[in-house]
Amino acid sequence: MRLLIIADTHLPRRARDLPAQVWREVDDADVVVHAGDWVDLATLEALRARSARLIGVYGNNDGPELRAELPEVATAELDGLRLAVIHETGAAKGREQRCARDFPDTDVLVFGHSHIPWDSVTGTGLRLLNPGSPTDRRRQPYCTYLTARVDGGELTDVVLHRLPPRQV
Repeated sequence: MRLLIIADTHLPRRARDLPAQVWREVDDADVVVHAGDWVDLATLEALRARSARLIGVYGNNDGPELRAELPEVATAELDGLRLAVIHETGAAKGREQRCARDFPDTDVLVFGHSHIPWDSVTGTGLRLLNPGSPTDRRRQPYCTYLTARVDGGELTDVVLHRLPPRQV
């Protein structure tokens, strides 16, 4: 099972649309995961229409329309892998401990908010992933997103993709 993991798209404020490279990944993915801050309902509708399966949550910049459509926390089982998605996890300091405490029955937690890519594993084995943002790099050198595979309940082939400058 192929995953595309994105967050913090902030459309149309940070870009007019998702980069073409990201749309190609949407077309190839079995599951698209979006960790919030969509900003506009049109992006949700476009991803729903084009994704084989979409798992998403709302973020702090998402208004009432998006909050009516999306949960604050989403959970799913993907081929035996227990996935959770949330927008914010708080400060980087202490993140692993907080998330391990708050998501004890989860194998992988996807989050956004910071626009900073993150990939770590807690002492309990919980994997934390933040894909950065495909449209707003903030203080990062590149806009980014993640792809991964799920095989027999295991997350494999996690790759952070850097988007070329000005593609967004």
